[in-house]
Amino acid sequence: QVQLVESGGGLVQPGGSLTLSCAASGLTFSDYAMGWFRQAPGKEREFAAAISWSGRYTYYADSVKGRFTISRDNDKNTVYLLMNSLKPEDTAVYYCAARVQPDSNGAYYAFDGYGYRGQGTRVTVSS
Repeated sequence: QVQLVESGGGLVQPGGSLTLSCAASGLTFSDYAMGWFRQAPGKEREFAAAISWSGRYTYYADSVKGRFTISRDNDKNTVYLLMNSLKPEDTAVYYCAARVQPDSNGAYYAFDGYGYRGQGTRVTVSS
C-alpha cells in the first residue's frame, strides 16, 4: 500500500520560511518523479514544484520560482519543499504526489498524471 505523508506545515509570518517534507512508503521511491501541488481557499489546485526521479531536473511554477526549492533524498524516501520569503498568497494546503517518470517535461505540471497523492499539510502565511 502506497502512502505519502506530508509534514512541516504551520503558521508563519510573511517573509518567513518553512520546509515541508513528504515521506513515501510502499513504492520504489527512486522510480518516481515527485511533485508538490497546492490549493488555496476557494481556488483551484495548482502546481508548485516537481523533481525528477534522480533529482537532476526540477520544475517550478512562476509564482514560486526563486523562493521555493524542491529536493529529494532517495535513501530516506523523502521529498522536501523549502519555502522562503513566504507571502500571504502562499497560504494553501500543500500536497505531495508521485508519478512514474514522465515522457515529457510538460507532464510534471499536471496533477492528474500523478497516481499517488498525500493528504496534505496546511500552510498559513499571516502576521
